[in-house]
Amino acid sequence: MALRVISGTAGGLRLEVPRGVEIRPALDRMKGAIFSSLGQWIVGKRVLDLYAGTGSLGIEALSRGAREATFVDLAHACCRAIRQNLLKTGFRGEVIEADALRFLARDQYRYDIVFASPPYEKKELILDSHPLLSSVPPRLAPHGLFVWEFFRRNRIEDPGPWKVRWQRRAGETVVVLLELEG
Repeated sequence: MALRVISGTAGGLRLEVPRGVEIRPALDRMKGAIFSSLGQWIVGKRVLDLYAGTGSLGIEALSRGAREATFVDLAHACCRAIRQNLLKTGFRGEVIEADALRFLARDQYRYDIVFASPPYEKKELILDSHPLLSSVPPRLAPHGLFVWEFFRRNRIEDPGPWKVRWQRRAGETVVVLLELEG
């Protein structure tokens, strides 16, 4: 599977993909949609990439000018691939081998943008009570954004304190950009 940084200072560089681990890297067109919607807003921001896999989203953010990125994944092979990808691109970032929800519960930092691409079941679900919807807000900086990928037949009906800024679909995946209301 070929995976690359699509734009910015590391644009065009191929990323390492971990072997022996099932991952679902963000498609180039989905990454393009996410980052074109963010535009120059990403410059200077602190990024958290949960269920990071290859680190593709956090590295794309760094390539486009994000100030710093933290990558969290439970799989050792993914953390190793993220470290290799950071070396390859010349970026620095903190790589943490941990369960994403446990990390959110104990982390003390605030982030301008949180990316989450958790594993998902391929069945129809309503995600209103998903733990990410309540675990991410304490980690967001004021005016922070939450970018969440899930299966195309899943949906959010009542996201609580969240407002859906936009939603896109690519293949089996839906990505929503959420911000806290108020």
